[in-house]
Amino acid sequence: MVVADWKPSMGLVYGELKVAKEEIMKALGGNEKAYKPIIDIINHKMKGRLDSKLHLTAYLLNPYYHYKDSQLQHDPDVMDAVLEFFDTLLCGDFEMQRQVMMIDLPKYKEKVDRFGADLAIKGCMVNNADFDPARWWGLFGGSTPHLKRIAMRILSLTSSSSGCERNWSTFEARKDRTLEVLLANDSHASQEWMIDGDDGDGDEVEPESVMEAIDEALGNNNNQVPCKSSTPRELFDEDFESDNEEQMFEEDEYESDGVQIVEELED
Repeated sequence: MVVADWKPSMGLVYGELKVAKEEIMKALGGNEKAYKPIIDIINHKMKGRLDSKLHLTAYLLNPYYHYKDSQLQHDPDVMDAVLEFFDTLLCGDFEMQRQVMMIDLPKYKEKVDRFGADLAIKGCMVNNADFDPARWWGLFGGSTPHLKRIAMRILSLTSSSSGCERNWSTFEARKDRTLEVLLANDSHASQEWMIDGDDGDGDEVEPESVMEAIDEALGNNNNQVPCKSSTPRELFDEDFESDNEEQMFEEDEYESDGVQIVEELED
């Protein structure tokens, strides 16, 4: 879920880990001796990484979890994290903190105005591919505009850059294939240009025209510089070693031929 790119995961990670722990305890028959070592490992891996103030605030603002569990708002760990988060986010702006924490948030918790609509409640009952908590806030959070804006931004966050990295890798592969096709279709002209700047018909090929062709093939703006590969080549010292490198640095004695050089220059 963290590395997936099918939808933002910030509002889902903490809640799904909590659900997983509950299912583990249930699967082991509630035997604390059996499940405690497993839960301890999960908590250890989560600590400081997946239980931050941001994760817990996103957990509370996700109606899928909040409206399923009426006691969530009374969880001291969650509420302490939410208070610290808004204190950090709205640092120094006490009026905005009061608006968000004492007016907007209670409306959300108590399902006031649009939050209590049947569509709002039924629209967050299932956490499937169609449910987007940020979009839910966009539809039903109109009575709390400040909290709505914050919630939509938080719930639109990812927890990992893996999805973006896969997109970058896909683009790099596509660019490489496009360049191969481009050069294969015009290999003769490309080789001519590389040698003497001529396209084979007597007309000089400008470097800009090659860049424009690449940009056109990639669908890029002509004013943009083509991206370089994100995978740099690793260079090692042996790449630069010469077979006779030691001979180049040997301190040999040479006879001076300064007179001869002077004579040639005079001629």
